[in-house]
Amino acid sequence: MTTLYELKQSLGMIGEQLKDKNNELSQKASNPNVNMESVNQLKEEKAGLQQRYDIVESQVKEIEQKEQSKFKDKTNAYQSLNEENQIIKAKAEFYRHALNPKEYSKPSEQAQRLLHALPTDNDTGGDKFLPTTLSKELVSEPFARNQLREKARLTNIKGLEIPRISYTLDDDDFITDTETAKEMELKGDTVKFETYKFKVFAAVSDTVIHGSDVELVSWVENALRSGLADKERRDAFTTSPKSGIEHMSFYNGSVKEVTGSNMYKAIINALADLHEDYRDNSVIYMRYVDYIKIIDILSNGTTNFFDAPAEKIFGKPIVFTDAAVKPVIGDFNYFGINYNGTTFDTDKDVKKGEYLFVLTAWYDQQRTLDSAFRIAVVEEEDTP
Repeated sequence: MTTLYELKQSLGMIGEQLKDKNNELSQKASNPNVNMESVNQLKEEKAGLQQRYDIVESQVKEIEQKEQSKFKDKTNAYQSLNEENQIIKAKAEFYRHALNPKEYSKPSEQAQRLLHALPTDNDTGGDKFLPTTLSKELVSEPFARNQLREKARLTNIKGLEIPRISYTLDDDDFITDTETAKEMELKGDTVKFETYKFKVFAAVSDTVIHGSDVELVSWVENALRSGLADKERRDAFTTSPKSGIEHMSFYNGSVKEVTGSNMYKAIINALADLHEDYRDNSVIYMRYVDYIKIIDILSNGTTNFFDAPAEKIFGKPIVFTDAAVKPVIGDFNYFGINYNGTTFDTDKDVKKGEYLFVLTAWYDQQRTLDSAFRIAVVEEEDTP
């Protein structure tokens, strides 16, 4: 189907031809040496061009009227929605065009304005940047599947550098924790967040694209958020980190391990080993199965701890995650996740008949102070 742009180009060319033909007709009609047969031939040619011009012009006007009508319909559609549903509709427009641009037109001005989007058409071949609203929501909102985000410091800043300690005093001896002082001397007083690239793929079926706005937006964003959450959690709690990102793992050997004869005592000892500056704001990340074992031991047939709030057991908040194979205890104000940028691309899996929305992210996780954390480890029993 011919586009409006192509029709306007054709209209311009026919207009130039018509102008030239009209000038030629005027010159020959006023020249007595030119026979009337030639003049009549030019008149017929001019009439044919004029007819073509009128046809194309009417097509242009018809398409423009339809576009204006669509614009009014979209404007009215947005005006009838509340703020939340306006955002959902705008997101759906963005995702549909990104996934299937042949069938769906680019997002309306209202959608782009709501999403704070950059122009969707990128003729230069550069990166396709995710609209600001989507980028902030995907990398900044708490995820149900990534418990780290409940306590971590989360940022979306390019080239982020932060001080290891957020305050200083004119007294050089204001750091009373010797481990912190040693760490500051060894690593310096500034932490720089680097950029590590990874991709998240969201597979979207044709029926979802043609479904409701809510279903489409929920499907794509749940897939992307789950992927981001899984990546962050695995990097933070893996016991065998990949080369280049070892620093992200709590289990890379940089965090001090504190032992106890059982899990309960190991966690209590780890809390006690923390400096009070970190202990006051400390949180325990552990597996639920380990917590149940502790409750079972503490109950001991006399007191029932199963009905007690988890925080009552250790006097500190507990966050459950199966990824914490050894409990991690500490002040998570000294743990940060930073995203340095996000772009998107799309593709189609012909075999499966699915569209792919691909999110590319650059991020880093950093503990600004390893001394703000401890890992609880159960002592190994000596074998006879």
